[in-house]
Amino acid sequence: MFEGMSYTDMAGQIVSLIALGFCIAGFASKRDDRLMVLLISANVAFAAQFALFGSWTAAILSLLVIGRIMLARRHLGSWKVMLAVLAVNLVAAALTWRSPVDYFAIAAAIFGTVGMFMLRGIPMRLMLMAAAIAWMLNNIVIGSVGGTLAEGMVVVTNAITIFRLARMKRRYPKAFEELKETGS
Repeated sequence: MFEGMSYTDMAGQIVSLIALGFCIAGFASKRDDRLMVLLISANVAFAAQFALFGSWTAAILSLLVIGRIMLARRHLGSWKVMLAVLAVNLVAAALTWRSPVDYFAIAAAIFGTVGMFMLRGIPMRLMLMAAAIAWMLNNIVIGSVGGTLAEGMVVVTNAITIFRLARMKRRYPKAFEELKETGS
């Protein structure tokens, strides 16, 4: 499977597996703040992976995710900041556009931005799951085995956490509301 793969491609696969570890740890957490911090680390690794595969739109949009996470934590619910972040993402995509494959990275950026700025708890995780599916499609097309596996695991881990949160909401509504209010 890895025969004939360049050292750059192999490095991309290894870096994507590092991102996988950060993603699983983040989405397994019931605490939104911990999820955000681990997503920053994962996106550094994903940006490096995309750069190694020559997927420049995905690489730049992955780096912009880091700024988006920081801004979303400070400006939760701010339409103005969210729209500014979306505009920066679209400009970056326009400047690095190479092929229709880049639509997947753009879709992921849009889902992730809306989810992080406007939603919390289960709705946020559903939107981030949609973003992960778009990233997974991008990884499939560029040939990143590690990236595809990472995003697939993000989808599965995120689905399990959504199930756990929904169960907590049914069993312990007061505790769930406190968890939702604190974002922890």
